[in-house]
Amino acid sequence: MPRYTNLDGSTPDKSFAELLRWQWGARVRGEAREDPPGFATPRREASGAALAAPGAHLTWIGHATFVLRLGGKLVATDPIWSDRIHTIKRRAAPGVPLEAVPPLDVVAVSHAHYDHLDLPTLRRLGPAPLYVVPKDVGPVLRRAGLPRVVELGWFESHTEGALTITCVPAQHWSMRLPWDRNRRLWGGFVLTGPEGTVYHAGDTARSDAVAEAIASRCPPIDWALLPIGAYDPPWFMQSQHMGPEDALAVFHGLRARTLVAMHWGTFKLTNEPLGEPPARLRRAFAEAGEDPSRLWILDLGETRPLAP
Repeated sequence: MPRYTNLDGSTPDKSFAELLRWQWGARVRGEAREDPPGFATPRREASGAALAAPGAHLTWIGHATFVLRLGGKLVATDPIWSDRIHTIKRRAAPGVPLEAVPPLDVVAVSHAHYDHLDLPTLRRLGPAPLYVVPKDVGPVLRRAGLPRVVELGWFESHTEGALTITCVPAQHWSMRLPWDRNRRLWGGFVLTGPEGTVYHAGDTARSDAVAEAIASRCPPIDWALLPIGAYDPPWFMQSQHMGPEDALAVFHGLRARTLVAMHWGTFKLTNEPLGEPPARLRRAFAEAGEDPSRLWILDLGETRPLAP
């Protein structure tokens, strides 16, 4: 397999010593911060009926997992319904139980990290959906008994009926096993249907060059699903993840219509409290003088229509 890099030729490689420095600070020096007692990620009771409704719509399940209908296809992004990723336990239940999700047409997986490519969930979804993944991620799925896989390079597209899915760059990296570091491509997806265009960023650090490349080569983005969590400590995380203020800058670079927050409130992966990212994003949005209607911070299980 080839070895991949970001658009700028970089990979955010960290040494084992840097990893230990972060873990020491989090566990021994108490740098990992918790939410106030009683905090819970906001949620709405959801039976799954909204997912079966006709018309274009978007539902947040948790972390980077959404279920959306666009171009007549029901799509899940980076689906993870599992209770834990290895030793990291889920802090908030999925917004809609998997058993209540209607049959999916397409599953888009942005990269091979375990909090985005969750094989226990994919096995539960089964072989019926079409799985769209970046280059060299396909073998992971095929070995799990999921044969309907399309692999895409950056700015390559696949069309299913009225839905077009384009793999686009992300400023990130990849590793699933110690010997496959950066051997499987990472990215985001631009999904375009008659109702408009959705961009799911996957995992990414801030990159103005990546935002400009996507904005200039893809249809105008109506809904930009951008990660806002897993940023603390910045010295370790900023080369691979975005904070809320970074997400706002990328939103501007994309020239998108609506910013939809994701990658927060579900798993505690880094030092910041689960509830901090949306508070910081709301503050940054207000300080920038943005129209608050252009910011969507969904509750778990919340469904919103994707209206032109």
